[in-house]
Amino acid sequence: MPALDTGASTEPVDASAVIPPPPTPEHPDAAQHPGAAQHPDAAQHADATKLSPGDPGHGRMRLALFAAGLSTFALLYSTQALLPEISRALHAAPDQASWTVSGATIGLAVAVLPLAALSERFGRRRMLTVSMAVAVALALVIPFAPSLPVLIALRTLQGAAVAGVPASAMAFLSDEVRAKHLVGAVGLFVAGNSVGGMSGRILTGWVTEAWGWRAGLGAVAVTSLLCAVAFRLLVPPARHFAPTPLHPRRVAATVRAHLGNPLLLRLYAIGLLFMTVFGAVYTVIGYRLVAEPFGLSQGLVGSIFVIYLVGTAASATAGRLNARLGRRGTLYLGIGTASAGLLISLADSIAAVVAGLVLITAGFFAGHAVASGSVSRTAAHGAAQASALYQMSYYVGSSLGGALGAVAFAAGGWGATVALALGAMVLAAGITLYATRRAVVLARA
Repeated sequence: MPALDTGASTEPVDASAVIPPPPTPEHPDAAQHPGAAQHPDAAQHADATKLSPGDPGHGRMRLALFAAGLSTFALLYSTQALLPEISRALHAAPDQASWTVSGATIGLAVAVLPLAALSERFGRRRMLTVSMAVAVALALVIPFAPSLPVLIALRTLQGAAVAGVPASAMAFLSDEVRAKHLVGAVGLFVAGNSVGGMSGRILTGWVTEAWGWRAGLGAVAVTSLLCAVAFRLLVPPARHFAPTPLHPRRVAATVRAHLGNPLLLRLYAIGLLFMTVFGAVYTVIGYRLVAEPFGLSQGLVGSIFVIYLVGTAASATAGRLNARLGRRGTLYLGIGTASAGLLISLADSIAAVVAGLVLITAGFFAGHAVASGSVSRTAAHGAAQASALYQMSYYVGSSLGGALGAVAFAAGGWGATVALALGAMVLAAGITLYATRRAVVLARA
């Protein structure tokens, strides 16, 4: 799930897509003024004073951001593995219960761009601290939600609070860690996202099987509280942050420019469509697996999310595939792999379902890594806003997939959810084919 994932993501993401060009003390408005170049000697001097391996704060910084990633992404999808149990306990249909996931991702999508702008003014470290504190406070209340509407409302607020982490974490690392060590630091944060997203689902599944869904959410809340405390104790002070004034009009102009860029729009749409498939599949799969002919327990359903490890490998492989096949070639491969997985998953065999999920996950993460990485390389200026817009579209896709996938499942079972997901892949293939033909026309001109 972001990536982020960026980021985004959400889950494993291509780090290059979510690291904005950092402002520096010498030119605090550099991120806002792409034409303002810093003197090379000054830039080198500023970079030399940042954290490196062996410095007292370097290890603390890496561990603090790992804890932040683990905490927040465990919280974001904490109800996903529990949807069948939530439906049973609260007498809710799948399409109603799915909003406990979709509400959280909508909250994140709406809040990520404003919080990214606020972090430029008030500081990344402060934004991370406040974001985690609010998200964990809501997590401690959520298990006591008396009804489904209250649960959905609290989860939506929690998603908005969580947005402060992807909005600030990469920029914080970029501010404070030397450039040549930045990839390793970002990699550990992304690993925290992946581990948190996976372990949160597995933990809630097994705790729920033993003590119910409220206890499952409580276990994630306590785990996230410990991670938030660890973050605050470990994170070193920000030494290189230079606040910049808020310029809403300038940010709005940059956003409009990105939304007027046809290539960026295609990349945002592809990210949204891939995440629609992923959100639909993993929101609904629990309902299918607890029913006949499978009849799996809640704990085993939660353990299915260990397949996310395939996504980590696929994200790492995507760079090599991109070098060999090109961006569009890798997108075609991701679309084909995910589509094959969807068709295989139709069989009433647990082996076929697992194999299908492996292919869907691999195809999704390959496509997501290419699309998110291409955003940062395409944006000539305003990379932070371009990446934030990608994260917004990515999590809107997650929300759509969860909601529409559950509606389709309620109406026509797993086959209807697969049909919805295949439709999204056909659209993604159509967008990619259009880009391929346009590239051929431009090459001939």
